[in-house]
Amino acid sequence: MSIQIFPAIDMRGGKCVRLFKGDYEQETVYADSPFEMAKSFAEAGASYVHMVDLDGAKDGERTHAAEVIRVAKELPIKVQIGGGIRSEEDVRYYLENGVDRVIIGSLAIREPELVKGFIRTFGPERIVIGLDAKDGMVATHGWIETSDRSAIEVGQEFVNAGAKYFIFTDIATDGTLAGPNIEANLQLAQETGAEVIVSGGISTLEDIAKVKAAAQNTSVGGVIIGKALYAGRFTLQEALKEAE
Repeated sequence: MSIQIFPAIDMRGGKCVRLFKGDYEQETVYADSPFEMAKSFAEAGASYVHMVDLDGAKDGERTHAAEVIRVAKELPIKVQIGGGIRSEEDVRYYLENGVDRVIIGSLAIREPELVKGFIRTFGPERIVIGLDAKDGMVATHGWIETSDRSAIEVGQEFVNAGAKYFIFTDIATDGTLAGPNIEANLQLAQETGAEVIVSGGISTLEDIAKVKAAAQNTSVGGVIIGKALYAGRFTLQEALKEAE
């Protein structure tokens, strides 16, 4: 069984960047144009790109929407976008402009009933719940605050409301190239039955192989790869081959 590879484009100040453990003070700029980066991913064979509006996540508004929609409309690649999505209007704006899926993070914790409404209105195929966890507890607001709820508890609540997709990020591993927290992702998949996309810490092709192995008997379905691609640990073509 193959898994889906999601090359990541994190956007800040109009550029492609990576943060270390989500710290806005520890940023590396990798490219000037999110569109050109997405184009290179599409040319390498990716069917999906994972875009994050870091400014939007911090400030609570759609800061990089123009870049996201340009990718969605002009390139032969599906887009999932997270960051700065705070209202039904935000969700509708992206989905009506060619974006395939919208990722809801902080809002799912702050206003769960509103987000359950998104799932009903737009359908479970279009809404991804982003669960970012520190020591198993869900963090919000660009990872600046930690809630008192576990990822599994929140996951179960949203599955009961119809959610089909989760992105699980272990903040301790994100941007570190230290390897993903497979165990936490497996647990979330087993406890909720929803498709879990692994995010954070991927550094080698072996990490992708481990996620693929985890996917054989569970609902783990994909992996987001950021820093490892930008740092040249392996190519996107190699990652796609490993995931097949």
